[in-house]
Amino acid sequence: MNILPGNMRFGAGQPVKRLEDQRLVTGKGHFIDDKPQDGALWLHVLRSPHAHARIRSIDAKAAQEMPGVKAVYTGADLVKDDIGTLPTLAIFKRPDGSPMTVPPRRLLAHEVVRYAGEGVAAVVATSRVLAQTAAEAIEIDYEVLPSVVDPVEAIKPGAPAVWPEAPDNIVAAMSYGDAAKVEEAFAGAVHKVSLDLVSQRLVPSAMEPRSTIAEIEKETGRLILHVQSQTPGSTRDLLAESILKRPKDSVRVLVGDIGGGFGQKTSLYPEDGIVAYAATKLNEKIRWRGDRTDEFVGGTHGRDLTSTGEFALDAKGRVLAYRVRSIGGTGAYSSGTANIIPLVLGPFVQTGVYDLPLVHFEVKSVMTNTAPVGAYRGAGRPEAVFIVERLFDAAARQIGMDPRTIRKVNYIKPAQLPYTNAVGQVYDSGAFAHMLERASDLADWNGFAARKKAAKKKGLLYGRGLTSYIEWTGGRAHTENVSLHATAEGRLVLWSGTMAMGQGLATTYTQMVSESLGIPMDKIDVIQGDTDLATGFGSVGSRSLFVGGTAVAVSANDMINKARDKASNLLEASIEDIEYRDGFLTVVGTDKRISLFEIAAKEKGAKLSVESEGNVDGPSWPNGTHICEVEIDPETGVTRVVRYTTVDDVGVAVNPMLVTGQVHGGVVQGIGQALYEGVAYSEEGQLLTASYQDYCIPRASDVPPMSVTLDPSAPCKTNPLGAKGCGESGAIGGPPCITNGVMDALSEVGITQLNTPLTPVKIWQAIQDAKAGAA
Repeated sequence: MNILPGNMRFGAGQPVKRLEDQRLVTGKGHFIDDKPQDGALWLHVLRSPHAHARIRSIDAKAAQEMPGVKAVYTGADLVKDDIGTLPTLAIFKRPDGSPMTVPPRRLLAHEVVRYAGEGVAAVVATSRVLAQTAAEAIEIDYEVLPSVVDPVEAIKPGAPAVWPEAPDNIVAAMSYGDAAKVEEAFAGAVHKVSLDLVSQRLVPSAMEPRSTIAEIEKETGRLILHVQSQTPGSTRDLLAESILKRPKDSVRVLVGDIGGGFGQKTSLYPEDGIVAYAATKLNEKIRWRGDRTDEFVGGTHGRDLTSTGEFALDAKGRVLAYRVRSIGGTGAYSSGTANIIPLVLGPFVQTGVYDLPLVHFEVKSVMTNTAPVGAYRGAGRPEAVFIVERLFDAAARQIGMDPRTIRKVNYIKPAQLPYTNAVGQVYDSGAFAHMLERASDLADWNGFAARKKAAKKKGLLYGRGLTSYIEWTGGRAHTENVSLHATAEGRLVLWSGTMAMGQGLATTYTQMVSESLGIPMDKIDVIQGDTDLATGFGSVGSRSLFVGGTAVAVSANDMINKARDKASNLLEASIEDIEYRDGFLTVVGTDKRISLFEIAAKEKGAKLSVESEGNVDGPSWPNGTHICEVEIDPETGVTRVVRYTTVDDVGVAVNPMLVTGQVHGGVVQGIGQALYEGVAYSEEGQLLTASYQDYCIPRASDVPPMSVTLDPSAPCKTNPLGAKGCGESGAIGGPPCITNGVMDALSEVGITQLNTPLTPVKIWQAIQDAKAGAA
């Protein structure tokens, strides 16, 4: 971890309004589709209508002869040109100990398609409409093969194999803990609780669908890729080295504004690679814009974890052992994170904020004939926290305990910190019982009974949900690089390899530089999304502030030190006698001084620059308590979240207003997961939820007023800012909190378990079944 001066200021705690918003809300954003046509050709991807089929032949002659068509490409063309495949991390083992094996992820399917929506051909034409029309003229002869869409069904004997080299469809498996000791604890336990739980597959719903433009720079012959990417550096490297097999410095990736990322826009997609390939092949500017159907059928999905979770408890509600068996769906191909999410990231937080040292976790990642699964806000942590939090509420109800009391019995105590959990992850800080107490007071816990009584008079079921969550953040990359430049024109320019996608990084970084160097915010520019200027790990896993921000703080300190050194020579004084304050270097005790920008004017290129690296000691562990109240109309099954209170520990918040907004957004996605959203495939592998007519996301009217309180009492100890990640917290605490509230309300009519999404028809049917059972 970088050690910075104790008196250095980082702009912490100031609710500065977002600097980005003025241009974004007035239509002056720089999104890919805003770029001028400039004679660019359009590319359209023809997708497979079948979930699993052998490609017997492709006849593109009629399409190639249509007016305006410049080229038609197939998987065979790409193989012929030695175009590479999208890599996955083959670091796991199958259950028998053999290496994991997955089908190669090509830009266009070759010989076999493995999910409905997989690209099989690409048409390049002078307009988007002409490319789409020509694609319809391509004739493909398919031999349809059996398919499987449910991961649980996929591992049963006789299920169709997605990839012949893994005939049981199991990509990989991981096990944690001591199975024998856990079994022994269960055998002697006073109470046992078991739930079958599903974190259903979700479709990321960014405002801006994926889009790409590629062109060859005339002066240099370099490939320029305009793309939406949370990780511009790795996107460049994958495209250059894995796909096109050329030096990475021959490719420049440019990212403008991104209309939402949510983890979906990490890494390279087949469409990005095809556009780049076509640009190099034709030496023309090529553009592709996905529509919503492209996102639903051809983008990555999130979640898709089916689990059985079990607690063994003593008479006082202390968990003696915790057992989970999970199946994580990867889809037809393994994205870079597809196996890491269920096999590693989920188990990292599966014990939550509780002292549960005796565990046994078994996880399998399984292929199906469906769209690939990838990172989606929280990536494994929401699924894992969902299991432990649902179990605690079920255990409290079964034993007859208050849901707060059972959690307090099992919380990690302050004296146990730093705490190593059952899978070896070290929590550096936290005040878990304190968070619960604050949230209970702010949520008016004691007033719940009166509100429930009032709802009952209206004929409504009323329930309360509680969740204590924790999140691992950092993306396993604990360094980040930035460069900071003071210019002769009187401006500070920061180049960073992290990437803004709505979280307000330009504002936060500007605050930090302004406070540290004493330069007004309107004199500071933050530049991201250009691999020629800065490369780094990018923005994933809520790492931008606590890792990227650390690098920003280091750069401010480095700038001061470099400026003091330069000033000592210019002012003919010892460096120890040079004091920096608010943009000026002064000889202590004299009126001799020079400004930072005057020094820059004397430098080569008329700027003073520092290259800096931020280092943190490990991940951060944001956590908190969420409490909600819900009402259900038993006549319609419609659920409304009517109250929502959170107390969130994000360590030191540089801009509390932005953090609060992040929590709001995450909770809204949690409402979607708990009540509305869910991907559905037919048995034949057709996506039944391929548009917003069939896939429901929450609207503003579905979101209650939220009380968000940030608690700084346990600052992070792994970085000099004391900051913890915050971008995914709401999406982790939200789903179990709301689901626990719904199940609390339904317990009045004898319903003990339903799987999300808790749609009106599902709840209504469960109530009818409960009534029939009671009768």
